[in-house]
Amino acid sequence: MTSSPGTSRRQVLAVAAAAATAPLIAGAPAQAAQRQGPKGPKTWDLTVLGTSDTHGNVYNWDYYRDAEFDDSKHNDVGIAKLATLVNQIRAERRGRATLVLDAGDTIQGTPLATYYAKQEPITVTGATHPMARAMNILRYDAVTLGNHEFNYGLPLLATWIDQLGFPALAANAVNAKTGKPAFQPYVLKRVRPGGPGSPTLTVGILGLTNPGVAIWDKGNVEGKLVFPGMVETAAKWVPVMRARGADLVILSAHGGDSGTSSYGPELPNENPVNLIAQQVPGIDAILFGHAHNEVVEKFVTNTATGAQVLTAEPSKWGQRLTRMDFTLTRERGRWKVVAKGATMLNTNTVVEDPKVLAAVRGQHDKTVGYVNTVVARSAQELSAAESRYRDTPILDFINHVQTEVVTAALTGGPYAALPVLSIAAPFSRTAVFPQGDVRIRDVAGLYVYDNTLEAVVLTGAEVTAYLEYSAKYFTTLPVGAPVDPATISDPAVPDYNYDVISGLDYDIDVSRPVGQRITRLVLPGTDTPVAADAQFVVAVNNYRRSGGGNFPGIVKTQVYNAQQEIRQLLIDWAQARGTIDPADFFGPNWRLVRAGVPVF
Repeated sequence: MTSSPGTSRRQVLAVAAAAATAPLIAGAPAQAAQRQGPKGPKTWDLTVLGTSDTHGNVYNWDYYRDAEFDDSKHNDVGIAKLATLVNQIRAERRGRATLVLDAGDTIQGTPLATYYAKQEPITVTGATHPMARAMNILRYDAVTLGNHEFNYGLPLLATWIDQLGFPALAANAVNAKTGKPAFQPYVLKRVRPGGPGSPTLTVGILGLTNPGVAIWDKGNVEGKLVFPGMVETAAKWVPVMRARGADLVILSAHGGDSGTSSYGPELPNENPVNLIAQQVPGIDAILFGHAHNEVVEKFVTNTATGAQVLTAEPSKWGQRLTRMDFTLTRERGRWKVVAKGATMLNTNTVVEDPKVLAAVRGQHDKTVGYVNTVVARSAQELSAAESRYRDTPILDFINHVQTEVVTAALTGGPYAALPVLSIAAPFSRTAVFPQGDVRIRDVAGLYVYDNTLEAVVLTGAEVTAYLEYSAKYFTTLPVGAPVDPATISDPAVPDYNYDVISGLDYDIDVSRPVGQRITRLVLPGTDTPVAADAQFVVAVNNYRRSGGGNFPGIVKTQVYNAQQEIRQLLIDWAQARGTIDPADFFGPNWRLVRAGVPVF
């Protein structure tokens, strides 16, 4: 059997295991206590602990601030905190059956994770990834692949999977050539709730990744992997798991429960957890992630059987731990769930686990040293706090660098005569370049994603449509109504799905209906309207150009794509010049208005 590009030996074996007739079994038996009710049958219990969207957080540390993590709600983050809670529960249960699962998005999201993917990639150095080190100490039973696991390419993903001491699951990541699972689809865990000699309970764990990978990481997976829908994949594999002995079925799904998608209808649903619970019989519980929400306990009724499916989502970054508890009996040699429920634990109630800290300390310290490297001096403080609703120099810095890089790359080519526009989004409300020394962590705090730079050609009409779509970010504010920056945006639209464009001057009238808000779009420094058939080269990140956010007109063939990471381009620009001065690049070109009167 041959593997698809970037797959590991474990992935190849998973394909064979998925096709085999024998059950896929992993894990040693765990002892669980049995209980005798005053009149009822014996009962046993199982606890399942769940994490999700840890996003490269091991230490309770904010690498962008170079300080202990804190937010307005005093949350803590990191695998080290999760490990303390997990160890407490294992000790409390004194060896009774306890499983630990993760629902994905693990190896991207902090400078720590980026460092071992970009600066010292584990595929080159052979070092163990910090998230593998940390999670192996915690002794997970399985992890599901999230969409961000694919950000750094299949070879790095395969290397990370090989470093794990437990299975990595993704039933709906399919080899494009063979049609077989490219990763392990599920695992069956055998535990003995009553200890040695007692009946064996077999827990089936199915992993589902997000179909959006086909858009968001098209460059890494196109022609190699395809991603069927999560609902149909669950419907395919749950009966297989039951047939192979699963007494209890748990899904670990990297998709939210809203039923909506950030992309168009050409791909299966991005957030289908409720639909899975409703439509697929035989599921006892779903641990899910992706949306970064805190869902303590929600029951969804399966329409075919009437069964109540327990669902829970443990927030993000290691801030929360889901605890699912199941009470079971045996009737005529078969297990039956008689009660189930979920609670949520907060990691800010415990200290970090010292074993996890020790295992990752060297890598953490190296990352801290790297992000504190000075790259330039800023002539003044530049803040992103108002970038959502006011043109700011710090967002213009991104657009200026992107414009400069694309313009230089197209010189002498067929598109050299076209004006270059640039698109950027206010990823962070807290990013600041201090007056004086600017460090790598300051730039990384402004551009928090590992996007690469691309460019396409848009017409004036397409630019207008793009800006109209972006302007749906704002709530409608009639003329004379009070304006509060805290509530000026629609909470259903995340900040990263609001884009501003440099290279043209325009007004967004927030008193008008969505779709009719771009009331002025002119050539820079003039009153000349942009013609519908005018052509522009537009610099844009790969996430947006691939369809992320479902913006109109942008998914087309690139005229520039050198696979250069935008964050690194910003760092390189700053290092080359030594000074970041708004006088070199800032020119306000857009504003919010009501009936032509500026809002701010």
